[in-house]
Amino acid sequence: MENLKTYFYTEDGVVKAVDGVSFEVREGETLGIVGESGSGKSVTSLSIMRLLDQNGKIVDGKIIFKGRNLLELSENEMRKIRGKEIAMIFQEPMVALNPVFTIGDQIMEAIILHQNVSEKEARKMAIDLLRKVGIPEPEKRVDEYPHQLSGGMRQRAMIAMALSCRPSLLIADEPTTALDVTIQAQILELMKELQKEYGMAIILITHDMGVVAEMSDKVAVMYAGKVVEYGDVKTIFTEPKHPYTYALLESIPRIDVEQERLKSIPGNVPDPLNFPPGCKFHPRCEFFEKGKCDVEEPELEDLDGNHKVRCFFWQKLDEMRHAKSEV
Repeated sequence: MENLKTYFYTEDGVVKAVDGVSFEVREGETLGIVGESGSGKSVTSLSIMRLLDQNGKIVDGKIIFKGRNLLELSENEMRKIRGKEIAMIFQEPMVALNPVFTIGDQIMEAIILHQNVSEKEARKMAIDLLRKVGIPEPEKRVDEYPHQLSGGMRQRAMIAMALSCRPSLLIADEPTTALDVTIQAQILELMKELQKEYGMAIILITHDMGVVAEMSDKVAVMYAGKVVEYGDVKTIFTEPKHPYTYALLESIPRIDVEQERLKSIPGNVPDPLNFPPGCKFHPRCEFFEKGKCDVEEPELEDLDGNHKVRCFFWQKLDEMRHAKSEV
């Protein structure tokens, strides 16, 4: 993805939901996209699938998939890729699944659409997929409706649907948000196993840094429609350079440190219709410098070819972290 810009044109003004985002994900790799609600994570994924609502428009950038720019394809060509080459797991399966069709019908629809098989073969494949994702009694469940399944089972059915055509890229938008911790761990483990088996790339969208640490090879931290830090997962967790990334990591409970109170990030994500001037994070940043951060917007600086940060004063954070670790 190169310099993607996705804007929404509303009665109140233009919302720059994604504003110049670039990253790459290779075969067999997992890229974690992390950030608070409203940072542009989901719009990024919907832009890849070209599933924006009527107010949304991709105004600039490229999305290169297997050598083709998805933004130059016709809707007909895009339909052949959606579901077959690139599949998506949505964050709320009860909304994403159609309540009036059985689970089996919904999985079979994708199989029949993209593969040259009969309805009987498609049904058998749907049952096999439900078995693969760990749903008990798949021969019975295939004829059940979404409301008859638990949240964890619905999410597994969504994964089965997404994997029905063995996609090269799987986009998982907060796939474990509505699930309890035990089921969450099972779903993540299942995604890892299936990735290893199919060799597919995964873009994992989440606000949970723990999920990122568990699943990702690379991490893109987003804030107010922009990537503010980008690097491999170990570097991001051990050497965060952006104050926002650092604050997200500091807000996670730790079992090796006694904490009276968790650190929180003051304020809220800014209103996308009224972003502050300069660096979008400056009203919430402890390293903010007047006359610089509130006037100029920092570029995404490449630190070593593997780690990028969008901050004028990342060295200050480094100094503070190292002083803390010496204490």
